[in-house]
Parts: sequence; structure tokens; C-alpha cells
Amino acid sequence: MSYNLLKGKRGIIFGALDENSIAWKTAERVFEEGGTFVLTNAPVAMRMGAIKELAEKTNSQIIPADATSLEDLENLVEKSVEILGGKLDFVLHSIGMSVNVRKGRHYTDLNYDWSEKGWDVSALSFHKTMQTLFKKEAMNEWGSIVALTYMAAQRVFPDYNDMADNKAYLESIARSFGYFFGRDKKVRVNTISQSPTPTTAGKGVKGFDGFIEYADKMSPLGNASADDCADYTITLFSDLTKKVTLQNLYHDGGFSNMGVSQMVMEKFVDEE
Repeated sequence: MSYNLLKGKRGIIFGALDENSIAWKTAERVFEEGGTFVLTNAPVAMRMGAIKELAEKTNSQIIPADATSLEDLENLVEKSVEILGGKLDFVLHSIGMSVNVRKGRHYTDLNYDWSEKGWDVSALSFHKTMQTLFKKEAMNEWGSIVALTYMAAQRVFPDYNDMADNKAYLESIARSFGYFFGRDKKVRVNTISQSPTPTTAGKGVKGFDGFIEYADKMSPLGNASADDCADYTITLFSDLTKKVTLQNLYHDGGFSNMGVSQMVMEKFVDEE
């Protein structure tokens, strides 16, 4: 159902790889709510995904950009403002990767060159994106910038590896840069800490299927899906949340406040 929450609003969506991705689902919802946007991803990621299909479906244009490159980001922001016909109202940062995870390197035996690459893509790119938007004065007042994160930034999930460190850094950037964006530009910056979600990236984490089932049994409302996350992101892009900023917002069915659930306890009792 559409409420035209984003009618007349413009923005950039990073990370729509395929129909399983949260960015993809969010783009579809933004379109339904009357928003217009530019889609972007790294050229190598675009070759792997189906972003052209999404662009056609949402009447959007694609601007390839490496989010770790200031030159690419400057071009992205300038062209987006030009294509969309004015300053931006929302930006979604939904990108992240760990070479160490992909190549099976244990956290106690990291390849630091790979760690640096993952940190640049997953976290520092968020600072680079906001710095570019800030310097170019590309955001409208009361605009909204959102990045996706995960609770491994606060708690130990062994197989999440160095991505946990990347997410912790990402959340810190949101708070620190969010202060200046709010004070100087009246723009809000938040992160959404989402349930484990079966996206292409999520499935790359060892033991993911088992953990997603565990999280679902731990959460009183069950896991939040990619579609649920898209809906939540829409509220943060809308004018209904104009005074929400510097927050790490848990969107996980209640998992983040649970110690143990009856369902999980019963599983252990059954095994005994």
C-alpha cells in the first residue's frame, strides 16, 4: 500500500545487487511511495547483479561508482543532482564486504591487506559519501541518510569475522558525522541494525542458515525480512521522523533485548 510518503523526494541508493538485497527492496518501496532516485554500485558488482532490471522497473538511471573513490563519489553526487533536478532528500548506504570472510581466513589469522580493503568498502566509504555530500551541499534540509549495520558491532558472533569491526566503525561514523550534518545542514543520519537476512552478502557468512534459524527462535516477533527493512527505511526517509538522528535503530524482531527465549530453551531440553 502506498501513502505517497516520499512524493517529490529525490535520492541515491547504494548497493542494489539483486532482488534479494535490502537496497533492491528499498528502491522498489521508494518508487511506490513516489520518490525518485539514482541507483549506484561498483562496476564489478554491477556485472554480477541485475541492477538494469531494477532501473527499468523504477524508471531510474544508473551511475556506476566505486564508493571508496572520492572521484567516483563526486561524479555520482554531481550527476545525481543534475539528473534528479535538485538537491537530495535521502541516501541509502547498503554496501559491505569482507575479503577475509570470502576467502575463509579466520579472525585470529587475518590478512590485513584484505581487512583494509573490507574496512574501506564497508565503513570508510560511508564517511567518504557523507563528506562528498556535505562539501557539495547536495542534501536538502531535513534530508535523511541511512546505512545498514548488524548487531555484531556490539556483540560477538564469531563467524562474522572482521565485518563486525567494520560495522562498529560504520556506526561510529554515523554518530560523529551525523552531529555535523545535523548542526550545519539539518540532515539526519541513522543506522539500521537489521536481523540476519538471506541476502547474497549474508549467505556468504559461515553457518548463516543455522544462525538465521536461531535468531528467529530468539526474537519474539521473529526475524525482520528484507521487505520489512525496506518499509522501515521508508519511514526514516519520510518527514515523519524529522527529529530522529544519531541513532542505531534495532530492526530485529526484539532479538537485541533478549537473553534467552522459551523456544530456544525448549530446544536444549529436547536435546537432553
